[in-house]
Amino acid sequence: MKFRTEIEPLKAKPIDADSRMVFLGSCFADNMGARLSAQGMDVCHNPMGPLFNPASMARIMRRALDREFYTEADLVMRDGVFHALEWPLRFQNHNADVLLAELNGRFAELCDAIAAADVLFITFGTAWVYRLIESGEIVGNCHKLAACEFSRERLTPIDIVSIWQPIIARLKHAGKRVVVTVSPVRHTADGLHGNNLSKATLMLATEALDAEYFPSFEILCDDLRDYRFYGSDLKHPSDDAVEYIYEIFADAYFTTATKEILRQRRAAILREAHRPGNNTL
Repeated sequence: MKFRTEIEPLKAKPIDADSRMVFLGSCFADNMGARLSAQGMDVCHNPMGPLFNPASMARIMRRALDREFYTEADLVMRDGVFHALEWPLRFQNHNADVLLAELNGRFAELCDAIAAADVLFITFGTAWVYRLIESGEIVGNCHKLAACEFSRERLTPIDIVSIWQPIIARLKHAGKRVVVTVSPVRHTADGLHGNNLSKATLMLATEALDAEYFPSFEILCDDLRDYRFYGSDLKHPSDDAVEYIYEIFADAYFTTATKEILRQRRAAILREAHRPGNNTL
């Protein structure tokens, strides 16, 4: 008897051990990116912090491809503090020049990583977006500014496809592989029904995009489907769940030879990290 619906085996074009990868999107992208980095792969994952909605990710991707660096015109000032609302809360400062120096320094790393990448994994987290009323622009993060400054809306699948399909075409024209996935992390602040509507929207959009798909959402929510595979917040996957998803990822994208190379690299990393204690008296 079977007591769970196991994910169907996934086989994709192999990724070799020397491929350069970029993971961009929700914090789930960091889970997988960090796991692959620990295996000795060349991985850049959210170097400026996580992004959650497809509109903000698309805007960042376009800027990175065009190397369109930030100026003071891209910042918002409130109570003497400058904010870069495209990025997480830490990108704020009383001094615009200091903020722009940090922002563009990190952004240059992202631009370089995307330009050099062989494979890009884009993880959509939510279809809900917040728009700054003053400018009409969708923000990546509200920076804890007053709620009255923003309007809230949900993107449609057509919205997401229309902004992402040209970017995917551009990336593929440059010889890069693009894999999209939907984060299994639940956004309970949207309410359970709101979260489900959001995830369904993202699913419909990824189905219509001309890109590969990795079923991270289905692995956690349908295959594992148990709260013991979530962290204490009951939203994020546990370490065991991340490991399980990684194993399915490795089986899908790595050959036996690549797995052996990564095993050896991991062993070398652990040896290098080991520092014998001083046993002398």
